[in-house]
Amino acid sequence: MQKRRLILCVIPFFLLLLTFYSTGFSKTDVPEKKQTTLGLYMTALEAFSKWHVDPNSVKILDVRTPAEYVFVGHAPMAVNIPILFFKNEFDKEKNKPLMPLNENFVAEVKKKFKETDTILVMCRSGGRSAYAVNLLAETGFKKVYSIVDGFEGDKLDIEGSYYKGKRLVNGWKNSGAPWTYQLNSELLYLP
Repeated sequence: MQKRRLILCVIPFFLLLLTFYSTGFSKTDVPEKKQTTLGLYMTALEAFSKWHVDPNSVKILDVRTPAEYVFVGHAPMAVNIPILFFKNEFDKEKNKPLMPLNENFVAEVKKKFKETDTILVMCRSGGRSAYAVNLLAETGFKKVYSIVDGFEGDKLDIEGSYYKGKRLVNGWKNSGAPWTYQLNSELLYLP
């Protein structure tokens, strides 16, 4: 029991240290498709630490589709507002489904957040979150960070591994940050 108490006391302290001593990312550290006009980046673990220290001022925005949010899991405090939707059509050249823009994305974000809020934006692996940050920056948001490794993280790239190509490297889900399948209608995107 004392060991558990010690662990519960040490974890918030570690998260606080990580938040204050983390150097974050520079533009050169981030792949081009994950770069934003604001140049504000952090990892999923840094994002959880920043939120944990100040949950009233720091907001988590999950821009994945509602299906991803519901069935893959999500951060328990993350507000879901998708930037793109799945369309029932497939792009054979790109080998992926068509995903049109959520035309109401910025308006929906403005309903939930103020332009002065610190918003940490997450998608699956960092591409859509960068796109979302850029759209929000165009409309006056200034403190919007892209979580560069997203919820699921990057793909494992070890030749011969059964798990090659699986999203097992970094990301919210793989970092030890809390995540859930439980739904809260206040956070779920319900147009």
